[in-house]
Amino acid sequence: MVRFIDAHREADGVEPIGAVLPIAPSTDYEAKARERDPSRLPTRTHRDAALRPEIQRVWAATRGRYGARKAWKALRREGRLVARCTVTRVFKAMGLRGVVRGRRVTTTVPEPLAHRPQDLVQRNFTATRPNQLWVSDLT
Repeated sequence: MVRFIDAHREADGVEPIGAVLPIAPSTDYEAKARERDPSRLPTRTHRDAALRPEIQRVWAATRGRYGARKAWKALRREGRLVARCTVTRVFKAMGLRGVVRGRRVTTTVPEPLAHRPQDLVQRNFTATRPNQLWVSDLT
C-alpha cells in the first residue's frame, strides 16, 4: 500500500488516499522514516538480520539437509539461544527448506486431454435438503 501511495502522492495526497484505503497516513510516514533511518526498524527486524548469516551457515554446513527445527537445535548446541518460531520465520523469509522425508509418491498422473468415459448412469449429486443424498463407491 505504501508503494501505491507513493505512486499517487503528488496527484491526490496522503491523507485523502488514507481516507479511502484501509491505511492510516501515519503508517506511510513511518515507512518513509524507516527508509531514511534504518535504526527505526523494529528490534525483531534487526535480530532477524543478525540471525540470517548464522542460519545460512548452519543450513549450508549440512548441505541443505537441515530444516528449521534441526537448524534451531544446532544453534542451541552452539550456545545461540533463539526461539524455534524465529528460526522458522527466517527460514521461510530466506526461502530455505530442509530435505523432506517420506513424501508420497504420485503413481498415477491423469492426462488432462485424455478421453473420459461418459456418465452412463446420469448421476446427479445435488441435494435439496439435508440427508437426502447418500453416495458410495465400490471401487
